[in-house]
Amino acid sequence: MIAGSQGFILFLLRLVAALPEVELRVPGGCNVRTADMTAEPTLGRLEVRFAVHRERLRLAAMLDELAPEEWDQQSLCPGWRVRDVVAHTVLGPQTTIGELMIEFARARGDVHRMSLDTARRRAEAPTAILVAELRAAADSDRRVPFTTARDPLAGILVHTQDIAIPLHRTLPMPVVDAAVAAAGMWQNPFYATRRRVRGLRLAATDVTWVRGEGGLVQGPIEAILLALAGRPAGLRRLTGPGVAILAERLDGPCRP
Repeated sequence: MIAGSQGFILFLLRLVAALPEVELRVPGGCNVRTADMTAEPTLGRLEVRFAVHRERLRLAAMLDELAPEEWDQQSLCPGWRVRDVVAHTVLGPQTTIGELMIEFARARGDVHRMSLDTARRRAEAPTAILVAELRAAADSDRRVPFTTARDPLAGILVHTQDIAIPLHRTLPMPVVDAAVAAAGMWQNPFYATRRRVRGLRLAATDVTWVRGEGGLVQGPIEAILLALAGRPAGLRRLTGPGVAILAERLDGPCRP
């Protein structure tokens, strides 16, 4: 069943990719898709779903290549092994509201402790099982309770880099996906993104994406998304007078 649904989704992805670029409108004159390359890119709900599907499968393919010892290496986030981050990624589509409330109470209201504890317990599973569950999650439209439709996209993009960068693997983010994920992260108060970059102007150099006012920080949208997520790993790819300020604010442990 999983293999069949994956094949159908991949067929739809190829079909969408083959469509000519056109401008569509919904009642009220709002553009849904446009050929204007100067506009900030957007994705519809189904396109976000396809992007999450693709990126989960890309991560699973990379994990297939890991040596056993690499699973126990530290990720970008201190205290989180590679296997812990994979387990955390797998748990997202599986967690119910009831389970979330139980784990929240068990962690005494500490969201970060809850995330790490649940990930470590799940990470005890064999790595082959974790990869299989990640592939199964590619076909799932479920997400962590109380999160938005764009959160799984930000999650898989950032967590893939949490794993790939310390293992010296290269798995670049698609720029449109990263721009949409960054826009969602900017709007979501849970991430505390605006507090982290207050007084700074962030501008992507590879896609139309600008936020904030103040000292300029510019560079690839992938590096900006990592900074928004509290990861200093992309700072070396950013330039501008605001980078030093941003570096000071990211001088601390990140959390998945």
